[in-house]
Amino acid sequence: MVQSGGMSENAHVLYAREPGLDVDDFRRVLVDSGLGEIRPVDDAARLRAMLSGADLVVTARLDIEGKPLIGVVRAMTDFSWVCYISDLAVSARAQGLGVGKGLMDEARQQLGPSVAISLVSVPDAVGFYERIGMKRMPDAFWFSRTR
Repeated sequence: MVQSGGMSENAHVLYAREPGLDVDDFRRVLVDSGLGEIRPVDDAARLRAMLSGADLVVTARLDIEGKPLIGVVRAMTDFSWVCYISDLAVSARAQGLGVGKGLMDEARQQLGPSVAISLVSVPDAVGFYERIGMKRMPDAFWFSRTR
């Protein structure tokens, strides 16, 4: 059950694999989560490519009329050895209510116990990942994008 200003006290969250996630819904949750500041939210073609290139898309929707999207995980994986979480976005109105953990739990269930999960966190989210039990890795490497 999710409770927050603007959200029904009796609203339940539905977690599901959703490979056909609508680009406009994806954009909306990125913007509402705060990740829109560091994602290409004004480039619909690029957002579409991000979704179609993902091997795993898990969503969190409120179980109310219209089933509004309140969170999404987008990942690349071989479903055998490793999964890289490229986006974990939760709408501002649902942050702090367990939706992010629920998304990660659903992703882990979809992947199974033999698949490791890795990600690169924005600085403000480091505490969240530590609280849900992810181990901080000291050695990571990065080539920055040029556009």
